[in-house]
Amino acid sequence: MRDRLQESLSAHRNELVSLLSRYVAKGKGILQSHDLMGELDNVVKEDESMKMLKDSPFSKEAIVLPPFVAIAIRPRPGVWEYVRVNVFELSVDHLSVAECNDNYVLELDLEPFNATFPRPTRSSTIGNGVQFLNRHLSSSMFRNKESLEPLVFMHTNMMAMMLNDWIQNIFKLQAALARAEEYLSKLPPSTPYCEFEFELQGMGFERGWGDIAQRVSETIHLLLEVLQAPDPSTLETFLGRIPMVFNVVIVSPHGYFGQANVLGLPDTGGQIVYILDQVCALEDEMLLRIQKQGLDVIPKILIVTRLIPDANGTTCNQRLERISGTEHTHILRVPFRLRMEFFENGFQGLMCGRIWRLLQR
Repeated sequence: MRDRLQESLSAHRNELVSLLSRYVAKGKGILQSHDLMGELDNVVKEDESMKMLKDSPFSKEAIVLPPFVAIAIRPRPGVWEYVRVNVFELSVDHLSVAECNDNYVLELDLEPFNATFPRPTRSSTIGNGVQFLNRHLSSSMFRNKESLEPLVFMHTNMMAMMLNDWIQNIFKLQAALARAEEYLSKLPPSTPYCEFEFELQGMGFERGWGDIAQRVSETIHLLLEVLQAPDPSTLETFLGRIPMVFNVVIVSPHGYFGQANVLGLPDTGGQIVYILDQVCALEDEMLLRIQKQGLDVIPKILIVTRLIPDANGTTCNQRLERISGTEHTHILRVPFRLRMEFFENGFQGLMCGRIWRLLQR
């Protein structure tokens, strides 16, 4: 990766100097993809020859610590590489993850989730986030039906879900939905999915629409309504049926997080009881929804908290512990950088980025 970037710098020296200088001019900080693309678009307006840089690693994600620009690159899923470019010298250094300080055990960076997320601007939308998002999405679909593709063209656990390769776009999807709805109308409502699975596969459908003919037909009808004339109410009902959530992570670093003998210990109270109660109900709800959609998927729920070596007679020094009354929910405890008194003052200070530390070394 270092050699590849060095070649890009050599081939487009003047263009990249102009672009990287704009990044450095922003000062220290983390630049997400939309920040980088914004600067790149400004450069392209001034010089059309810069268009070829839109697919380069310099437009993905970076951290600026003048005169350096560090770039996080993902050459393939699950693999990250880090490089540092000196804008003045146009030299490239490879940054190894092994250089990270071992004292930093857990790193959380939640900012990318907010980068391009729609934000309400009126106080009346406070407490009505789901309705706001449904209105936003239905409005987008009204202008562009293809915006629904990420919701229905999906896979999980290497298993095709809802659609197979026979359906490649929204127009083919609408035609197939109409055929499937007509076919299902001739079946008894309680017909199990396994009895008509082969016929639906031939039309382009896989498991995920429902467990019986009636529910499959209802889900198909909802999607046809959404594609024909999207409105927030119908869209909300349809989205409530799409199987999208199979794994849940709950981060709760404060207190002694355990199932017994923890109440009354420092910084430990009702929050622990609340989460333990909620995950039991959440697992039951996830299992029920997955079953109703005709899927054979095992959900997983993890409560991520801190591992306490001196556990005061509790299980808070165990790395992994299953929640009583559940089958697929566990507590995962990880070592944290500081001790108990850190959490009495909040969670700030922990969210530090790996690249930032590499830059400062």
